[in-house]
Amino acid sequence: MTIDDEPIGGKSLRVDAGTASAGNGIVPLFFMRFLGALVLDRTAYENVEADRHSAMQSVVVVMAVCVAGGVGAVGFGLTGVAGFVTGAIVALGTGPLAEPQTKSDLRELLRVLGFAAAPGVFISLAAMPAAAPTVLVVVAAWMIAAAVIAVRQALDYRSTARAVAVCVTGAALSFGMMSAMALIFSQRVS
Repeated sequence: MTIDDEPIGGKSLRVDAGTASAGNGIVPLFFMRFLGALVLDRTAYENVEADRHSAMQSVVVVMAVCVAGGVGAVGFGLTGVAGFVTGAIVALGTGPLAEPQTKSDLRELLRVLGFAAAPGVFISLAAMPAAAPTVLVVVAAWMIAAAVIAVRQALDYRSTARAVAVCVTGAALSFGMMSAMALIFSQRVS
């Protein structure tokens, strides 16, 4: 399988089954996609969306972010890793907020959202207590920007504002669900 994408940084990206070549160098496909996600390159998200075999790569990105989150939590004296709830984004983006050209499914959206978590690998820098607040703010903003681009590309939106609306609404619904669960499970039982 070969996919030719738009130029990245003036060089064409040619993607084969296991490698990608940009200019003269050959880099494993996973790392090209990972770097593309980090620099918020929309063609990287399109590439992940189109490749039905990239699901495991998305899982690897999320796992790396979870490990980085565990390392970063040390800076705050915390244990455990926060999780993301994507169900609301999936339901909202492919349903009521879909545009006429939106042709996506759960698997495509989850693949691109997995790669949108790529900036989270830098959360491990929060292990340095002095840098932790800055790292958390920068990485959170970076991940939000990546999620908006991923949603826009996966759902074939023409408008970034619509992708922002889907992400904000999904985040609000997720926060509401987590808050409700916290209230339910924090009540004393007599």
